[in-house]
Amino acid sequence: MSSAHIGIGGWTYEPWRGLFYPKGLAQARELAYVGEHLTATEINATFYGRQKPASFAKWRDAVPDGFVFALKGSRYCTNRKNLGEAGESVANFLGQGLVELGDRLGPINWQLAATKKFDADEIAAFLALLPAAHEGIALRHAIEARHESFDDPAFYALLRKAGVAVVLADSPKYAMLDATDTAPFVYLRLQDARAELEQGYDNAALDHWASRIGGWSAQGRDVFAFFINGAKERAPAAAQALIGRLADV
Repeated sequence: MSSAHIGIGGWTYEPWRGLFYPKGLAQARELAYVGEHLTATEINATFYGRQKPASFAKWRDAVPDGFVFALKGSRYCTNRKNLGEAGESVANFLGQGLVELGDRLGPINWQLAATKKFDADEIAAFLALLPAAHEGIALRHAIEARHESFDDPAFYALLRKAGVAVVLADSPKYAMLDATDTAPFVYLRLQDARAELEQGYDNAALDHWASRIGGWSAQGRDVFAFFINGAKERAPAAAQALIGRLADV
């Protein structure tokens, strides 16, 4: 059965206090509050450094069944001259304890440097380093390629062969790689929120994404969508608005 997981980036952000989080809510309760009102979050801390197994376990236990954590892949894997040489770094990333998330583990977003250009042999070598499972836990991988050279049929063909998703980034800064048929799931990063709109996105844009997500779900595909960057203070309201629309689909 397919499902749509809608959320934000992380859960610790001061401007959300009093805007999304109720005034007086203990900071230690913020992740649980996210779990009560949204269905996913993307963890950025894993991009910058290793986390402890106990941290993953704590996060797992703070949220309800059905909630998922997408993880940003380590910069030591993706910010390098040759991605094909990232084998040791990928193993270190997978070995840090993320399996503690269990069925709350969502996809891993391998975000490439914005200056990284498409090289078919290099990408094929990197994809070969991404295992389908780790310590009995199935893994789902997505690549966020931000250079326009990746809008290439050869790139999409490599991902289809590997079952890896293209991150569809609704961003004013980077080209949108709108190829959503390379994996059994879809990964969205919605980054075009506007501060002057209470929900970040206007009704037409929210309706557009609700329609597309509904279509993918009808095809039996899981969808992971995160309101992130942009006017970040509006991200929780945007996520809640999209969740509401999908409930009516």
